[in-house]
Amino acid sequence: MNLSGLHLLLTYQCTFECEHCFVWGSPWQKGVMSLSQIRQILTQAKETGTIETIFFEGGEPFLYYAVLLSGVREAAEMGFKVGIVSNAYWANSPEDAIAFLQPLREFIEGLTISSDLYHYTELMSQQAKFATAAAEELNIPISTICVAQPGIEAALSHGQITDQAAVMYRGRAARKLVSKVPLRAWEQFIACPHEDLREPGRVHLDPLGNVHICQGISLGNVFEKPLKDICQEYNADLHPICGPLLEGGPAALIKEYNLAHADAYADACHLCSDMRIDMRSRFPKILTPDQMYGVGF
Repeated sequence: MNLSGLHLLLTYQCTFECEHCFVWGSPWQKGVMSLSQIRQILTQAKETGTIETIFFEGGEPFLYYAVLLSGVREAAEMGFKVGIVSNAYWANSPEDAIAFLQPLREFIEGLTISSDLYHYTELMSQQAKFATAAAEELNIPISTICVAQPGIEAALSHGQITDQAAVMYRGRAARKLVSKVPLRAWEQFIACPHEDLREPGRVHLDPLGNVHICQGISLGNVFEKPLKDICQEYNADLHPICGPLLEGGPAALIKEYNLAHADAYADACHLCSDMRIDMRSRFPKILTPDQMYGVGF
């Protein structure tokens, strides 16, 4: 497995508790990267010889602004292309937005703002507008992520604010939103529509060190084994979760492990999420951590 991108979940904490969030972001979540851990991760990323891009996200990475700024600077100085994903809660005025982004401008090559009706009362919040204007003034490339409400026709992948992305019914959405959409027979879900489980190109790395090929499916822990080794040792077809998913989607998990299930689900993510929750005791090192499964919420 050759990675070109690494997305650091700087923290599971967030200013919001959105119903669509698949990392269960919340003010009450636990898990924050220290600067020393970020340095260790960046060193391991460099050792892979293939990773070119580092994204800082969460949760909400601006909650730990000093650590974010230092991590971004060090990643850029190591030669990585750096980006940030944020909900722009900090952009309460044009002046505030400039103040937050000015120190980052020479180190980042992109800022992505999340804004939709889960975060705010309008698709493009005032904070998002201020952050966008500030980024444009500072010549920081800016893009947006907007997730549609349940039942609204939308693309399967993240789009611009005028092209909303469809909800993926995993994480909190699998608990909070599935009642708002029609369900389909479980036998229909014979492929994973969102992730390339063989050569993902990028993975997410959480504050506990877990390397997520999809949120809640860990390939290993970088604080226990180097990222380079995790990548080299990964065999998608032999992996106990990814193997069945590649062979026949979430429906194959049911058949492979003889799992109890409902007759119908909102989408492939919904089925996969439910099955993985039931399998956590069987694969505790893989289907982890608790944060990704809403334990305690």
